[in-house]
Amino acid sequence: MFGYLQIHKDELKVKEYEAYKSVYCGLCKQLGKDYGILSRLILSYDCTFYAVMLMSLDRSCTGFHDGRCRFNPLKKCKFADCRGDAYSKAAALSVISAYYKILDDINDSGFFRRAACRIVKPAFHRREKKASKRYPEIDNIVREMMQNQQKAESDPDVTVDSAADPTAKMISGIISLEAKDDIQRRVLSEVGYHIGRWIYLTDAADDIEKDKKHNNFNPFVKSGKCDQEYISSVLNQSLARAYDAYNLLDIIDFKPIIENMLIYGFPNKQNAVLNKQQEVKDEQSL
Repeated sequence: MFGYLQIHKDELKVKEYEAYKSVYCGLCKQLGKDYGILSRLILSYDCTFYAVMLMSLDRSCTGFHDGRCRFNPLKKCKFADCRGDAYSKAAALSVISAYYKILDDINDSGFFRRAACRIVKPAFHRREKKASKRYPEIDNIVREMMQNQQKAESDPDVTVDSAADPTAKMISGIISLEAKDDIQRRVLSEVGYHIGRWIYLTDAADDIEKDKKHNNFNPFVKSGKCDQEYISSVLNQSLARAYDAYNLLDIIDFKPIIENMLIYGFPNKQNAVLNKQQEVKDEQSL
């Protein structure tokens, strides 16, 4: 995953931040339990957000308990207890996403990156097969996204919207799996679609200068729309629509954390990306 779905710590109460960390640590623990200790290296903010959403939707968090960090046994931490399969699904999504990202890097990266990915591919393939047996729907959605993403990016008439569509549909499809009825499915689909669209386009904005340098595909470069005003408006549109749809959900557990991410965390990350790009442009203009 991309790592953009973050909290904004300064706007969280201490108890809310501790609750978020307890889910983060709980997911780390689940990754190690299900897929081995090295799988904890792929722990991401994005899949932590997914776990928080799942635990909110089915109200499966039963409390918190103290424990020790699996990487640093001297460090105390809290773990969020979950009676459902939120952790297992988030761990599976982490592994499946990592595997398909490795395949993508083998096709599109430079020599050294490709070589490194080929080395780790067999290990992650075993983990992906295990995850796909548990959650074949998630694997199918991610695999279909990768195929459609390649088609979209190779289309000479690709636009910013069509380039972002496969990732948007992937997040939409995965989150919609949790719907309890058709109405909730439509709402979750809308939330997921615009978060997915925002993730893809934020990553594209983050990589503009690198993609220009290496002649890689980038929807903003391809369309000739690299100015910050346009990019900011496109990203803000997705965040606004995701938040509007989210407000239709009956969220109780972890509500302050999810709203912190949507209102402060994601925009804060977006601003950091755009500010970095502006600094690069300023340096190039000197």
